[in-house]
Amino acid sequence: MKSLVIVLIMAAVGLFLSAYTIDETEQGIIIEFGRPVDEPVIEAGLHFKMPWRQLVKFEKRILEYDVQPTAILSLDKKRLEVDNYARWRISEPLKFYRAVRTINGGLSRIDPIVYSEIRVELGKHNLTEIVDKRREKIMEVVTVEARKKLYEYGIDIIDVRIKRADLSQENEKAVFDRMIAERERQAKQYRSEGEEEALKIRAETDKEKTIILAEAYKESQEISGEGDARAVEIYAAAYKSDPDFYEFVRTLEAYQKVIDDKTTLILSTNSELLDLMKGKK
Repeated sequence: MKSLVIVLIMAAVGLFLSAYTIDETEQGIIIEFGRPVDEPVIEAGLHFKMPWRQLVKFEKRILEYDVQPTAILSLDKKRLEVDNYARWRISEPLKFYRAVRTINGGLSRIDPIVYSEIRVELGKHNLTEIVDKRREKIMEVVTVEARKKLYEYGIDIIDVRIKRADLSQENEKAVFDRMIAERERQAKQYRSEGEEEALKIRAETDKEKTIILAEAYKESQEISGEGDARAVEIYAAAYKSDPDFYEFVRTLEAYQKVIDDKTTLILSTNSELLDLMKGKK
């Protein structure tokens, strides 16, 4: 009876030592005397192994690699303080264990490779391309190249990104001065173009004004000419109908234009105007 109890206890202990669980966020490998055996365990749930074998678990989730900013030179020799990070995961647990053993070991491989690829790629581009125009494409190239080199360690680089890229103090003032000079050059160019456009507008306006005035003067002369012609026709018709009366009216109109309140007349006794004023015909 006692031996049966011992056997049961040993069986329970063996079962306890043999059973293990893998979480959804984990993957594992079985180690026997320091060497991996069998295939990696990637399915979540309850599993069993030989009691003397050891289970080593690794993260299945995406991990993040982040380091202190480092100095990198751009193609135009600008010294940048680049702060970057990378997202990665353990794609092949057996290869990862054989190559680096632990997460810290993996980071020690990622660090120099990612830094080297960033330094090489940023060295091919000017500052403006790095901070503005081509950053995304630059980092895609860095990601692809780093992924190729880290594959042998069972590491898959998801992406590499730059959080910020600051100028070092010795370059910052020179770059700012150049930016200010460039903005002033653009402002002068815009002002010059504006003045040129204003001159064109004023010249076009003066031209249109001259044309309008000329056309108005022409039209006024034509109207005046037509009026004078019509007046001549009326005067001629009036003269033909009664020459004596026409002459009389014209004389009165002439006197009306000549004589006003301030006019003093000295007339001879035989003056036609005097006769008119006396009522003689």
